[in-house]
Amino acid sequence: MKSVIVALQFMTRLPFPQVAATQDDFGNAIRWFPLAGVVVGIAVAAAVWIGTRQDPALGALLGLVTWVALTGALHLDGLGDIADAAGAAHADRARLSAVLADPHLGSFGVTAIALQLLAKFITLSLIARSGAPTVLASLAIVPVLARIGPLVWARLLPPLHEGFGTLFRKGANVPVLVAWLAVWSLGAAFSVPLLLSAAAAIPLWALWLRSRIGGISGDGHGAGIELVETAALLVLVLAL
Repeated sequence: MKSVIVALQFMTRLPFPQVAATQDDFGNAIRWFPLAGVVVGIAVAAAVWIGTRQDPALGALLGLVTWVALTGALHLDGLGDIADAAGAAHADRARLSAVLADPHLGSFGVTAIALQLLAKFITLSLIARSGAPTVLASLAIVPVLARIGPLVWARLLPPLHEGFGTLFRKGANVPVLVAWLAVWSLGAAFSVPLLLSAAAAIPLWALWLRSRIGGISGDGHGAGIELVETAALLVLVLAL
């Protein structure tokens, strides 16, 4: 139970009670990241539906604001850091660790975050404008897929340094990954089958991280979550 609360505290800004958690609890919390995705997904889908009753653009805006507020922009911060690190490593790979550790945001990070928010707003607008009930409902499982990603990345990639990446590697295991993938796949197959193809974004992100960054960190998990969500939204748009 502690791992569930830690996962929801870490991945959302919902007011859960404080618990005395150990490092094992933090490591095992990764197993419940998809559950946090369920919470985020339902809230986003509801916000889009409520706003769309007035106007699709309002629905997209409410959905995006809910998405950012409920996650505390945690994953956007990771996306910005990874963008800055990749930009710095392009010129001097020795600067990679220093840039990842720097709390300040550079031009690459600002650009990546701006494009990410724009991509989500436009895709949410198109989905809201379609009014397709199954596609609107499928918004609820988009964040779930993205939070299955860390279970894969923690297993496939070496941690860049001691920290959350190391703890998550200890907590991730194959049976939990298979169970979440099976549940999510059933949901996608019964709602929008094309959405199953969005799962390919998870291993693709792992390949990019290995080639450009060299491993996984908390920032890598956060950036991956954002990008998998956008990939899934693009697939939903294609399914319209």
